[in-house]
Amino acid sequence: MQPYTIPLVPGPVAVPAAVRAAYQVDYGSADLEDEFMALYAGCERDLQTLLGTRHAVTIQSGEGMLALWAALKSVIRSGDRVLAVATGVFGYGIGDMARQLGAEVEVVGFAYDQAIAAQAVREAARRFRPRLVTAVHCETPSGVLNPLREVGEICREVDALYYVDFVASGGGVPVDVDGCQIDLGLLGSQKVLSLMPDLSMVTVSERAWAAVEAVGYIGYDALKPWRSALADRYFPYTPNWPAMAGLRVALDLWLAEGPQKVYQRHATVAAYCRRRLAAMGIALYPVDEAISSPTVTAAYVPTGWTWERLDRALRGQGMAVGGNYGPLAGKVFRIGHMGSQAEMDLVRRGMDMLAQVLSSLDTNLRTT
Repeated sequence: MQPYTIPLVPGPVAVPAAVRAAYQVDYGSADLEDEFMALYAGCERDLQTLLGTRHAVTIQSGEGMLALWAALKSVIRSGDRVLAVATGVFGYGIGDMARQLGAEVEVVGFAYDQAIAAQAVREAARRFRPRLVTAVHCETPSGVLNPLREVGEICREVDALYYVDFVASGGGVPVDVDGCQIDLGLLGSQKVLSLMPDLSMVTVSERAWAAVEAVGYIGYDALKPWRSALADRYFPYTPNWPAMAGLRVALDLWLAEGPQKVYQRHATVAAYCRRRLAAMGIALYPVDEAISSPTVTAAYVPTGWTWERLDRALRGQGMAVGGNYGPLAGKVFRIGHMGSQAEMDLVRRGMDMLAQVLSSLDTNLRTT
């Protein structure tokens, strides 16, 4: 398989050469070396900066879904009440995950093209009195960016833990974990950080650590061992040193550019992408760009095309974008402009190629 020359899938994103190079070194046994301990500590510190938190940040080996499961299993027991705030595939899916763990789940559900409305959450939280409230910052399948702060305030009102998936937004959009009163914040390496899909990170507040201790979950993905792993120099499994070295490079790149420039780059590229799509007559999803994420653009499959045909045509020209899931499958496709892919030249080439592919249908129609 040849690599795509125009990679615009919404994750895993293209991995920069400097990050890939970090994986090519034989580092030895991580849990025996002072150098790794310092590396882990430095990465945790800079993740705190990236996410706006003073809370501990665990860095575990595994794809982003590991963070979602680790946080859920570590703080809820069978029978606990979980309020899942859902505006898309992952929001509803987290509710399903909690049910699989035996939780009593109530969903505050919104349409896939809507953002969270705080009043509906407040009413449900006051009535249901959950132990945990879950939300998704960026719903990648629908491109919606949800507000977080007011839901955090609601969680404090009802004494619930606040669990937020910002896997597809963290680093490309301000998150402000502490300002939003997030107890468990979930991040994956393969989105804005532009690493391989091999690390999961969880911010853990003191309130969340108390719940972790009370629940006492001890599986492979448990958060509990990470509270003292670095201080004790004893990790629950062999850490992934090459991935941690890649994370160090990614964080250095983010810090060198500076958060405001990173956020502006994402916003500028997203706006350009959407202008180009509109000019081609492609309808955006959601229609309200005010709730669209700077890290991903969702749009309806163009008239006259099926998703399968569009995907095949683009891949034939070296361009890859994302399909969709659930009720949006076959109807809405996604362009990932996050991390290394939030580059104007890349997105411009992608939009030019999409216009060229779409024009081929018009040409065929005129000549038949």
